[in-house]
Amino acid sequence: MKSGDKMTIDNEYIKKIQHALHRIPELGFDLPRTVAFVKGELDKIGIPYTEKYGKSSIVAELNPEKSFTIAIRADMDALAIVEQSGVEYSSEIEGHMHACGHDAHTAILLGTVKALWEIREQIACHVRFIFQPSEECPVSGAKMMVDNGVMDGVNVTLGLHVGGCDSGEIGICVGPHMAASRPFRLEFFGRSTHAATPHNGKDALAAAVRAYMSIKLMISTEMSAKESFICSIGKLNAGTAQNIIPDYAEMVGTIRSFNLEIDKYIIDRIEGIAESIKRETGIDYKLTTHLKSGVVYNDPEICKLVRAAAEKVVGEEKTVEIGNGLGAEDFAFYGEKTPAVFFRLGNYNEEKGCVAAAHNSKFKVDDDVLHLGAETFVQFVLDNMNGIENN
Repeated sequence: MKSGDKMTIDNEYIKKIQHALHRIPELGFDLPRTVAFVKGELDKIGIPYTEKYGKSSIVAELNPEKSFTIAIRADMDALAIVEQSGVEYSSEIEGHMHACGHDAHTAILLGTVKALWEIREQIACHVRFIFQPSEECPVSGAKMMVDNGVMDGVNVTLGLHVGGCDSGEIGICVGPHMAASRPFRLEFFGRSTHAATPHNGKDALAAAVRAYMSIKLMISTEMSAKESFICSIGKLNAGTAQNIIPDYAEMVGTIRSFNLEIDKYIIDRIEGIAESIKRETGIDYKLTTHLKSGVVYNDPEICKLVRAAAEKVVGEEKTVEIGNGLGAEDFAFYGEKTPAVFFRLGNYNEEKGCVAAAHNSKFKVDDDVLHLGAETFVQFVLDNMNGIENN
């Protein structure tokens, strides 16, 4: 097989893998069954792999002696959602579900490994296959693996996500694709007392409500409508009984932005609001936050090469441009180290009932098109294995 040739991949293998993984969804870094399954498939293929890049991580290597390196990444973790998709291969772990397609991503990457390993003598570059834990959780598996050196020597990185366009299409967004993500927790520490004697206590819930309203006011009056961002508070928890002034309140939220200066402004203002409440009420606070991931940026030149590969797989009419959005992905950490592209494999199919968005209990994957993701990865390797400048 020559560079530029198209390779067809048997979808039945990828479907079988996706169904098996869908039955055993696990969360974060706690992926014992998933990791064992992936390692078992890699053992069957015969490719060497390592777990040295961190907990529940697996990295397989094809032609590690070659100098030019293409990395391809898939995430493996699931979500704490009760499944209602109705598929025959539904989750066997109560309260857990692959509701974001990571089972499909892992199956696609295993299909890519299998296909490239079968023609390994014809591949002129090093390919690093990254199976990553904990994309969904506040602690990033991508950051862990990058910090442990998984991107050392890598020249270009690819990843994909199901969804974002119609089933059978490959969607590409040039430039900023997904937003930076910052989770935060704001806690207030007051003093409890009987509801009949509020003057003897310090109402932590009242402080949290005031902070909530001040944050909403700040967002609506201080931020430019031209900026693309969100600051969303999804949890407010306080109190134990109807007649006790609560001594503790917790607020949990997320900030998403394509501009890290906006991100910094918002989190600084949240701390300023909490500090002001402390000064006026004596109720202490604690703000816990970190930048979970930066902006997912799709390198324009690599986008052209991904488009060229995709057009050979699905055709020009089904290789589509898509817009950006305020969803977040820790794939951004790989893109901070090399030119990278995170593209979309379309999943919307009304006839098959694949209409629910990700993170929904009725989400399901159109498993008849999964091979197109693997074929695009393989095609990119075939087209560019002699180096980006020599493609």
